[in-house]
Amino acid sequence: MAKQKFARESFVITTEMVMPNETNPLNNLMGGHLMHSMDVAAALAAQRHSNRIVVTASVDNISFSRPIPLGAAVTYEAKVTRAFNSSMEVHIIVHAEDIPSGQRFKSNEAFFTFVAVDQTGRPIDVPELIPETEDEKNMYDYALRRRQLRLVLAGRLKPSDATELKSIFKLDE
Repeated sequence: MAKQKFARESFVITTEMVMPNETNPLNNLMGGHLMHSMDVAAALAAQRHSNRIVVTASVDNISFSRPIPLGAAVTYEAKVTRAFNSSMEVHIIVHAEDIPSGQRFKSNEAFFTFVAVDQTGRPIDVPELIPETEDEKNMYDYALRRRQLRLVLAGRLKPSDATELKSIFKLDE
């Protein structure tokens, strides 16, 4: 039987403060620094799940909905939502907080895909993911559709071959 792990076992939370050398001329966190920190937190979640070195395979859309100002505390929460053969989808949510005022807001959210690799860099199997909560089960169920959409967009899968996408793209009508 293949090894199994619960989604909660991959949960990672990290917090950092926005420092002056990480800001743009408007004194807001630079997008590139935000993406780097999201990648690191999400990679840690994937590593916790797989107990392996992981490499970033793809990142879904990252929209910059709200700037994060200098001095804010930025919290990254990441968890594996589904594991396939050697790849894992990780959901990450970013919150920013002005600690003195107590104001907290969601800044970003994305799905990252990682591949677990062995010491030579070749993909290696990962444990099956077991969702427990309703939210984890929903994320798990929709992860297959997100994966198929990623493969279609990358040109690695025809929309007609993605059975789960037929209803999304209305291919049977």
